[in-house]
Amino acid sequence: MARAPLLQLSSISLTFGGTPVFDGLDLTVQEGDRVALVGRNGSGKSTLMKVMAGLVEPDHGSRVVPTGTRVGYMEQEPDLSAFTTLGDFAASGLAEAERYRIEMVAEGLKFRPEAEVATASGGERRRAALAKLLAEAPELMLLDEPTNHLDIEAIGWLETYLRDTRTAYVLISHDRAFLRHLTQAVLWIDRGEVRRMERGFEYFEEWREETWAAEDDARHKLDRKIKAEAKWAVEGISARRKRNMGRVRALQALRAERAGQIRRQGTAAMELETGAASGKRVIEAKGVTKSFGTKPIVKDFDLRVLRGDRVAFVGPNGVGKTTLLKMLTGELAPDAGTVTHGTNLEMAVFDQARATLDLEMTLWDGMVNDPEMRVSGRSDQVMVRGTPKHVVAYLKDFLFDEMQARAPIGSLSGGERARLLLARIMAKPSNLLVLDEPTNDLDVETLDLLQDILGEYDGTVLLVSHDRDFIDRVASTTIAMEGDGRATVYAGGWSDYQAQKALTAPAPAAAPVAAKKATAPEAPKEAVKKAGLTFTEKHRLEALPGIIEKLEREIGKLHELLSDPDLFTREPVKFAKASEMLVAREAALVAAEEEWLTLEEKAGV
Repeated sequence: MARAPLLQLSSISLTFGGTPVFDGLDLTVQEGDRVALVGRNGSGKSTLMKVMAGLVEPDHGSRVVPTGTRVGYMEQEPDLSAFTTLGDFAASGLAEAERYRIEMVAEGLKFRPEAEVATASGGERRRAALAKLLAEAPELMLLDEPTNHLDIEAIGWLETYLRDTRTAYVLISHDRAFLRHLTQAVLWIDRGEVRRMERGFEYFEEWREETWAAEDDARHKLDRKIKAEAKWAVEGISARRKRNMGRVRALQALRAERAGQIRRQGTAAMELETGAASGKRVIEAKGVTKSFGTKPIVKDFDLRVLRGDRVAFVGPNGVGKTTLLKMLTGELAPDAGTVTHGTNLEMAVFDQARATLDLEMTLWDGMVNDPEMRVSGRSDQVMVRGTPKHVVAYLKDFLFDEMQARAPIGSLSGGERARLLLARIMAKPSNLLVLDEPTNDLDVETLDLLQDILGEYDGTVLLVSHDRDFIDRVASTTIAMEGDGRATVYAGGWSDYQAQKALTAPAPAAAPVAAKKATAPEAPKEAVKKAGLTFTEKHRLEALPGIIEKLEREIGKLHELLSDPDLFTREPVKFAKASEMLVAREAALVAAEEEWLTLEEKAGV
């Protein structure tokens, strides 16, 4: 049985500033679709998503959404000016009886509904927009970079949520692991054309290379045909002018077809030049301790970084990854302990806040006015690894054209700003590269290239990232910051860290008493008391009453919603979603109560 379409775009054409973005685009999204929307930075992914959401009106074509189907869009820069708190904004599209949903997603997204709009950061505003979309539960969700500003824990929660939902969605994301785990189809924007593959993102690169190979083969055949026809035209047309003018017109048509083909945009010509070799010991930290007020960042932390190491820092937002990085690089002093640097360090820093970019400046001025890139007496050249180069030529290496070079930095997309910042730090030699969230907003091709460059870089890399795939591909050491001042060093990348953590984790909670009796004699109570609880179990036991109370409250609200006898006939979709949520919450409550009983028993209470 064919699935029902939730959204249909037909013959969509759209032009910005005289440049066509799409021409004759057809697209359908159906029930149950889980689609990755991919393409180069600047290819039109966000624009297409806004057309799908009905926020951008195309020049030509139609957008059809069946009556009763809701299409929800996660706003990148939501307008919160009419609201006092983030929770007020997130709940603004919900009926009073449904506002409990905000609380249900807030914990997973680490979103504070009570936070005031006036003091909220950009990341908090984006999380509020994501919470609003999830709570409204439309039939189709359009998610533009939902993992930006989420830490690894929140990304994991969102991944589980989207995996379990029945709602259809279209995803734009730079997080390859996120896309691999969630998608079953791919929409690929390439030079204004949208292609669809009915397989998940894990097959995208293979499909892309096959598509490009077929395209290159067709272009080669066309070139050979044009060459053969042109040779005929020169040698044989004079004797058969009347009879063969049709063939001449066909040759002109072939040339027009070839001229009309849009060449693929190449990859950025990014390059890192390693400066003079640093000493073998790059950084050594001993007994480093740092707190802000009563909040510990690290306690008695030791680390030795040697030349060539790739060290990744992972952990929840706000745990202190950037603070630790600043102490290791000497920008911030620890409260106690020492940080010693090796000899001949030449440091280049990629700042996650992009604070070094002046959004009012043009790209041209931003490059030539950089003190480390300025060429004395010249306003059109920059110093690139010791050699003067024309500013536009260097920007073209990073896929910016001359028109963009004269545009304000503020007009660039997030991915383009990241690429510009990479251009600046790659202009000078270095032997210590500090990358704080470098992967945000970068497209897949640029991520692949950056990964390859780091692999060939002879210097040392310190990396903060929430991109699990990127950490796996780059890091040789992972430092996990888990709160309360704990920072643990693990060998390898993210997957290695997870495997090692699982081996050292406490044993699973004991089975219920009845099951234990069937397999082994019950241990004496004195032994249970002596064993006690681990640090993690103690905190879990303290947290469980609150979790149980929250689940009971949510179950009560769902029972109240489902008690409406007309809900099924009036809003069948809402009835189905509420029923699913009720089953899930009741199962979670049973599990939480069993866990509490087991831990209470182990504690000997």
